[in-house]
Amino acid sequence: MENEIKMQVAVIGAGPAGIFAAEALSSKGYGVALFNRDIKPGGLAEYGIFPDKHKLKNGLRTQFRSILNSDKISYYGNIHIGVGRCIELHDLFQWGFEAVLVTCGAQGVKSLHIPGETLEGVINAKDLVYYYNQLPPFSLNVYRFGRKAAIVGAGNVMADITHFLLKYTRVEEITVIIRRGPAEVKFEKKEMEPIISYLDLQAFDEEIQRVSGEMIKMGQDPQKAKEAILAALPKAYPMERNAKILFHFLASPKQIIGEKKVSGIEIEKNELVVKNGETSATGTGRLERLDVDNVIFAIGDRVLDELGLPMNHDDICKAKTPLFEVDGNSFEVEDPATGKNLPGIFIAGWSRRPSTGLVGIARKDGVNASEAVDRYLVQKESGNGISKTNLEQKLNEINCQIVKKEHLLALELEEKIQAEKKGQEEFKYSTNKEMLKVIGLK
Repeated sequence: MENEIKMQVAVIGAGPAGIFAAEALSSKGYGVALFNRDIKPGGLAEYGIFPDKHKLKNGLRTQFRSILNSDKISYYGNIHIGVGRCIELHDLFQWGFEAVLVTCGAQGVKSLHIPGETLEGVINAKDLVYYYNQLPPFSLNVYRFGRKAAIVGAGNVMADITHFLLKYTRVEEITVIIRRGPAEVKFEKKEMEPIISYLDLQAFDEEIQRVSGEMIKMGQDPQKAKEAILAALPKAYPMERNAKILFHFLASPKQIIGEKKVSGIEIEKNELVVKNGETSATGTGRLERLDVDNVIFAIGDRVLDELGLPMNHDDICKAKTPLFEVDGNSFEVEDPATGKNLPGIFIAGWSRRPSTGLVGIARKDGVNASEAVDRYLVQKESGNGISKTNLEQKLNEINCQIVKKEHLLALELEEKIQAEKKGQEEFKYSTNKEMLKVIGLK
C-alpha cells in the first residue's frame, strides 16, 4: 500500500536540485519526502525565469509533474523548515529519516554595505524577480520607477531585470555598472537578445575605447570583447519604445545619493590587476556621480542561516574531507568546531554553491548529491525510516497546513481555467491565501 511506503530521505527544497535529486533517490528504491517552503514546486524554475518564456517554463513543469507522480515521492508544500519554525532539522531525524538533503537555495541577497542602500528606490534584483514572477509575498511589493535606473552587475539576472524595465515600466535610460571590463561580463548571448537593440551603440563604442588601455595592459583584446557582447544583435528583439542602455565598465558603487529617495549614485573608477592569477579590479580613487532614480543590485545571492547548520560567512560549511565525494565535489557539511562531518546531512544546488548556473547545473548537482546520499545509506546500519501515514500524522499534530500532490493538480487546473477566461497565456494567483482557498485549505 502507498501509505506504507517508508520515507528514508527528506529533501528540503523543491527547486530543480531537490526535484531531480528526489527522482534519482526514488529510482534507487528510497522513499523520499520532498518539503517545500512555497506552495508550488519549481523554485527558481517557477519563480525565476522571465514571465514570457512560456515554452521553457511549461516544459519544466511537465517534467516536475511527471517526477512527482512517483509513488515513492511524497510532496509537502507550504512548510518552512528551520530554527523556530514548525519543523526543525533535528525533528526529521527524530521522526525516523535516515538522511536529509538540503536544496532550499540561497534565499538571501548580497550587499555592498555602502551608504544609502536603504533609500527609497534601491531594490534587490531577487526581490524584483520574485515580484514579477508573482511569488508570495513578494508579489504584493510596490515599486516606483523613475526615468533613469542603474543596475549593478553583469550577469544573466541583470539582463532579465533590464528586460523587465524595458517591457513593463517607463524607465527611459538604464546604466549597467560593471566592476570589471568587457572581457569579464557574465551574461550569455541568448539572454541579451531581448535587450541588445536598446544598447546605445555610439556610447558603447566610446566606452570600449575608454577602457581599451586597461584591457590591452592585461593582454585582452578590446575588439574581440566588443564583438562577443554584440553577438546577440543578429537575433535582437525589435525595439518597442524609445529607451536606451548604457554600459559603464570598470566602475564600483561607493554610495547612493539622496535624502529619502534615490537621486544619484557615486561610482569609483577601477583599473584591472592580477590577483592570485586572476583578473580583478581595484579602485583608483577617482569618483564620478551618475544621476539616477533607482539603483538595482544584481550582484548575487547568499545562503541564510535558517536551518541551524554551521556557516562559513554566507555559505554552509562544506566538508573539506568528504567521505562520499562525487565527481570531485563535497556534498557533506562539516562542523568547524569539531572538524567532523555531520552524519546524514547533505547539501546541493544553490544551498551548496549560491548563484551557480540554472536548471541544468542544479539538476546535475542534485543527482550527484543523491549519489552521495546513497553511498552513505548503503554503508549505514539502516533504520526503518518513517511510513507516510506516520509522517502525515506528525505533520498534522504540529498544525502544518500541508499542500500535497492532489492540491497541486487542483491549483493548476483552476489557474488554467482563469487564464482561458482572461485570454492570457498564463495566470497565477498572487497570494498564498488565494491559492489555499482554491485548493480547499483555510
